Amino acid sequence: MHDSMGVSSPDGLQSGRVRPSSFRPAWWLRNPHLQTLWPTFLRRRPALRICRERLETPDGDFLDLSWVDGTLGPRVLLLHGLEGALGSHYAAGLLNSLATAGFQPLLLHFRNCGDEPNRLPRSYHSGETGDIELVIHRLAAESRPVSAAVGISLGGNALLKWLGEQGEAAPLSAAVAVSVPFVLADAARRLDKGLSRIYQRHLLSKLRNSYRRKFARIPSPLHVDLRRLRNFRDYDDQVTAPLHGFAGVDDYYTRSSSRQFLDRIRVPTLIIHAQDDPFMFPGSCPQPGELSPAVTLELSEHGGHVGFVAGRWPWRPHYWLDERIVGHLRQRLGAIPA
Repeated sequence: MHDSMGVSSPDGLQSGRVRPSSFRPAWWLRNPHLQTLWPTFLRRRPALRICRERLETPDGDFLDLSWVDGTLGPRVLLLHGLEGALGSHYAAGLLNSLATAGFQPLLLHFRNCGDEPNRLPRSYHSGETGDIELVIHRLAAESRPVSAAVGISLGGNALLKWLGEQGEAAPLSAAVAVSVPFVLADAARRLDKGLSRIYQRHLLSKLRNSYRRKFARIPSPLHVDLRRLRNFRDYDDQVTAPLHGFAGVDDYYTRSSSRQFLDRIRVPTLIIHAQDDPFMFPGSCPQPGELSPAVTLELSEHGGHVGFVAGRWPWRPHYWLDERIVGHLRQRLGAIPA
């Protein structure tokens, strides 16, 4: 792979770049599953002082935000992955790294992912961008503008889709997306194969529990036997799609996949992706001509799914991902270390 690849688009502009990543995996974590699982089970979560905030939504529901208390600087919005939250392995570490670097980070809990189930039958999904828009515009209206956003996995897909939908109107100065399922149908097929079924089984269990928790309080509009939903395609066809107004799973996957929106992005955006990500196929990655001039895709051979663990020794792992995200945002926003 060349250091930087770009092609001319029909309007004569240079396309976005695809370039090799500087990431080098720890010698003891070259396997994609080890990269994926190590931080999940072994990364220490830093203790953070968190300030909670609730935003009421126009449809009668609410969104919860978690701010790192006592921080100043440019605001950076973190969007978590499927069934993620403040306790996700990447969340506390990244929030801490951003705060230390002089940013004011906050995490948006997607509906039904906070401490309390949301009030409405609808929840969140890979293509849900309305709540992202609501939070960013609400904070801007309150003189608390968000300068940048970071999306992880599902949150990265939703962020890229929103950036593409907004185009020139997106009120951000920078964005980062990590381990994005660019083509949702591909991700569903990949997670139903081989060892990747481990992740599917774990995440489906969390989705079922979230569904039961919510609909223990309110009536469900669906008649579905959760025990019969064996894979993501089943769940998305019988739960995600009907709850959110899609005609079916194929309609949901087609309309919500972020790859088709990448050429419309105008905010400087870094995408970090590993070719051995066990959540998707290598061919699901976009080609240079699909990226707008504002987008850079950094590809590494190794890294797994939201892994990217480096370091010489197992007792001193280096979480390269945090460093790369902070570096990109400091370059774009000019934050000064606290």
